[in-house]
Amino acid sequence: MKSWVEYSSNCDFSIYNIPFGIALNKQGEHVSVTAIGDYYVDLHMLAQQGLLDNCNLPSGIFKNETLNAFIALGKSVTSAVRKELQHIFSEGSSQQQAAASCMFPMSEAIMKMPVKVNNYTDFYSSIDHATNVGSMFRDPANALLPNWKHIPIGYHGRASSITISGTDFHRPSGQTKAADAESPSFGPTKMLDFELEMAFIVGKETQLGETIPTSKTDEYIFGFVVFNDWSARDFQTWEYVPLGPFLAKNFCSTISPWIVTLEALEPFRLRGVEQNPEPLPYLKYEGNQNIDINLEVAIKPASSEETIVSNSNYKHMYWNMSQQLAHHASNGCNMQVGDMYASGTISGPTPDSYGSMLEISWRGTKPVKMNDGTERKFILDNDTVIMRAYAEKDGMRVGFGASAAKVLPAK
Repeated sequence: MKSWVEYSSNCDFSIYNIPFGIALNKQGEHVSVTAIGDYYVDLHMLAQQGLLDNCNLPSGIFKNETLNAFIALGKSVTSAVRKELQHIFSEGSSQQQAAASCMFPMSEAIMKMPVKVNNYTDFYSSIDHATNVGSMFRDPANALLPNWKHIPIGYHGRASSITISGTDFHRPSGQTKAADAESPSFGPTKMLDFELEMAFIVGKETQLGETIPTSKTDEYIFGFVVFNDWSARDFQTWEYVPLGPFLAKNFCSTISPWIVTLEALEPFRLRGVEQNPEPLPYLKYEGNQNIDINLEVAIKPASSEETIVSNSNYKHMYWNMSQQLAHHASNGCNMQVGDMYASGTISGPTPDSYGSMLEISWRGTKPVKMNDGTERKFILDNDTVIMRAYAEKDGMRVGFGASAAKVLPAK
């Protein structure tokens, strides 16, 4: 495919992509949008001009505050809309002039949360990350807990504190206990960390008691965003036994604003790692359920340029998206449109591909040098953490834009 919209070869938003998001229009109203090249496209305006009449959409579907109602129409509709948009923006389209009137510079976009997140679950599915953490806090010879290779570990997180890229937040305060202290103390975290993750968004609901086999999970996954699961490691160390993450994780998560559909990622799917021992029957799957997505993390201090601290890839996941969703629903837990399920920290096999400062600095023992000469063990006040993701193959590039947020001093 080739588009009449000009863009560079490293543009995230090629005609192979066509992501979905929510932006404020010039009247300050929420509208659904897509992106192509360096432009965002007002889908409500496009529909009003009759360019999407072939899709038989409900009136006003693109003027909601979130994409939930659009996604809930099902893939027979959402996929048809994406294909129609590709046709509209393809070279030789007779609709070029009408479509151009609905396009605006990406630099002017005020992006909002793309979905209402009803429920959020965070998994723990990278074997390299789990091995690193287990080696750090336990015995390196027995880094993985006995259940790890049998079950996609996860926990229910806080949906209300998931924020859109560009939303700054204050350093959280909480309880910590120093190893040589007799009792805990309360104060700002000294070990603020990022977690490099991808998250998929559910596009089809189930009823309480219904399950989802791995052979059907593609029907339920609408698309993906980049996900930064901010973490306070000193809080986590003190609180995680016996019930796991709580205040160490629930203060903020940051997502990229564009949902990249599963269809757009189809060319980049590949077979995952061999799982040994063999998973239980309900977790067995066929086909390519991992995705080759390049990931990058940068830290930008307040008054200097950014430093790249990690280059990883989503393909490294041990438990894939299909297994995660099938497991989540295996006990009859009902899925809702807009649910967001994060991968867990994505680490690769080498230090330059680790997905958290906990690993990169090895719990603060190996400070990371910034381009401005300063060092980081964890994230400091006024640092901005920027995550980027893209898939690329055979001249096709599909990107996500950035997930970025600045850490403000504690209140």
